[in-house]
Amino acid sequence: MAEPLACSAGKAGPTLSVDAARLRAVAVAAPVAETEILPLDLACGRVLAGPVVAASALPPFDNSAMDGYALRLSDLAGAGPWELPVTRRIAAGDRASGPPDPGTAVRIFTGAPIPAGADAVVMQENVTRSGDRITLTARPRSGQNIRRRGEDLARGAQALAAGVGLTPPRLALLAGCGVPQVAVRRRVRVAILSTGDELAEPGRLLAPGQIYNSNRVMLRATLARLPWAETTDLGILRDDPQAIRAAIRQAALTHDVVISSGGVSAGEADHILDALRAEAAELDVLKVAIRPGKPLTVGRLGGALYFGLPGNPYAAAITFAQIARPALRKVAGLTEAPDAWLPAVAGFTYHRTTGRREYVPVTWASRDTLGRPVLERLGHGASASLSPIACAMGIAVIPPDLSVIHPGQPLQVEVLGE
Repeated sequence: MAEPLACSAGKAGPTLSVDAARLRAVAVAAPVAETEILPLDLACGRVLAGPVVAASALPPFDNSAMDGYALRLSDLAGAGPWELPVTRRIAAGDRASGPPDPGTAVRIFTGAPIPAGADAVVMQENVTRSGDRITLTARPRSGQNIRRRGEDLARGAQALAAGVGLTPPRLALLAGCGVPQVAVRRRVRVAILSTGDELAEPGRLLAPGQIYNSNRVMLRATLARLPWAETTDLGILRDDPQAIRAAIRQAALTHDVVISSGGVSAGEADHILDALRAEAAELDVLKVAIRPGKPLTVGRLGGALYFGLPGNPYAAAITFAQIARPALRKVAGLTEAPDAWLPAVAGFTYHRTTGRREYVPVTWASRDTLGRPVLERLGHGASASLSPIACAMGIAVIPPDLSVIHPGQPLQVEVLGE
């Protein structure tokens, strides 16, 4: 467990790198302990609570990998070609049978059990058949086209480790080795809230000085794509210190994670920090060398992980993706660290101030000779902008020490999902 962080609005501390801020957020996160048993059909996307072992060998018996003919290599004496009579037929679903009669072949189909004593299967395309006899000219190797019992997974061997997300191929693996159900960690309970009298929900008339609340929709939609999370939307909290304190106290009692947007700077109208102090939160206002989204609150509020994201929409999206989401993955119990960054090259010129890692919305319509996307920058970097990220195919990351980006500059890009 990391050292508790003191709630310190406006703290005059060092500016952290994005990686350091991410590590601090992950350090104060704790995995949910409760588990539940689910059938495989309902477990897609959930997180395994413990290792799973194979209930059956995979495959459960020696079987044919091809349609063809099973035979014994000892029956292929001398130099070819060899001619063998076909005496039997075995299809998928048939019971295993005794060995082929000496000097004969057995017609066999993909998935069918290998007859005892047969040590190769010749593809039907590699023989000539005339009536009930086949002729082959090339000697097969031992074990050719035979899938051996347990060669994929032995009975009792570990099929999946704890902490992995259950993808469709992983569920298929479990089904294939006879596992009907799994223990998964329960879903992470996430509460989201927005603060500020300036906010109104879409569909309502804007009063003078108000803007529509886009962060709520962004966060809800982002969290909805995480099958291991469930979200409670607490709506907009007005600038009432007592109401804010009561809301965040209750949210921390009933959720694993609380995420607010807006009201995390040191301004006198930013009541979130006052409420957090009053609730003895173990938090810090981090100064992060990131553009957009320099101010960020992270830590613990009672038993809950707490994130205070910037109010500007693009800044909120970037700080959630780069710092909050990895910590949420730890709360979910996930042990895998996805690497979604792909190599790309700039197709634009951009002069910038150094010192902060910058995340830029980009699109592309072409690739270079190495197949890398040639990126075009969208927008002008304003943290309140919505149209660039809405039109983006991905987010490019610019290292903090680069002052000028020229066409052809190697960059990395995170492709945005559908």
